[in-house]
Amino acid sequence: MKIGTIDLGVRPVMLAPMEDVTDGAFRLMCKRFGADMVYTEFVSSEALVRQVNRTREKLTVHEAERPVAIQIYGSNVATMVEAARLCEAARPDVIDLNFGCPVRKVAGKGAGAGLLCNVPLMLDIARETVKAVHLPVTAKTRLGWDAEHRTVVELAEQLQDCGIAALSIHGRTRAQMYTGEADWRLIGEVKNNPRIYIPVIGNGDITSAEKCASCFDCYGVDGVMIGRASVGRPWIFREVKHFLANGEPLPAEPFAWYLDILKQQVLQSVERLDEHRGILHIRRHLAATPLFKGIPDFKSMRVALLRAETVEQLFDLLDRLKIGEVAF
Repeated sequence: MKIGTIDLGVRPVMLAPMEDVTDGAFRLMCKRFGADMVYTEFVSSEALVRQVNRTREKLTVHEAERPVAIQIYGSNVATMVEAARLCEAARPDVIDLNFGCPVRKVAGKGAGAGLLCNVPLMLDIARETVKAVHLPVTAKTRLGWDAEHRTVVELAEQLQDCGIAALSIHGRTRAQMYTGEADWRLIGEVKNNPRIYIPVIGNGDITSAEKCASCFDCYGVDGVMIGRASVGRPWIFREVKHFLANGEPLPAEPFAWYLDILKQQVLQSVERLDEHRGILHIRRHLAATPLFKGIPDFKSMRVALLRAETVEQLFDLLDRLKIGEVAF
């Protein structure tokens, strides 16, 4: 699969853009475990043009994480074009247009998935952004606004005509948010449309290596994007890549190996922010990780992990888990 001249190989697996998750440290971690391409957090075009420091920091990319895409969102053509030019100066490999974020503070302002209700504006943004930069421009969207308006098959052709180099599709409507099951049938319909020649990347409910392989096999997509299943589990890319290459599950590592990965994430988060903010940031990963699933009487330990305020406290709890001392 290629995006412009970027060759991602056969059946690439990518880290989806996620706000407050896909910071530089997490992208590097997922890259280490085999992600073929990674995406930044959402970058507000308006905040970027206004030179908001927190937003400008999101443009920092590292050589080790390439190929990397910076994803921008907004609802104004001129602002999105200017933001794309600013992103290009940061030297990512790809600029991605967010036409799929369903949260109210984005979609409610006509950006992200909100543009599914204003397709002419979406197409203007795509067309003008492609013309304004020299990097490949891609887009990520959803099946449509709601069950009565699942418009992605037609929309894919329109976006392709605007010059986007690849299209990622989350298999839910905006109305679904993140509930229910992702519907990959329409993603497959887009991919198998004979008029579509750009790469089609599927996204939604990829929670295991087996599910990833099945989506490649059943729907013929060019690539697969993993989002929420990587939170607290960056090693999922290692598992997926092994299964795709060998057709069998990767043998599990010792429990302590996975704990050490979580510890590395804690330290990276603290180094990037500070101890207080870094621990608050990493709680999302500790809460989401499947590593602790099935541990008897884990509720009190879970509460303690999410209340720990220092690295020392947090590591002491994780070390107790490592030696099986989970009771209080």
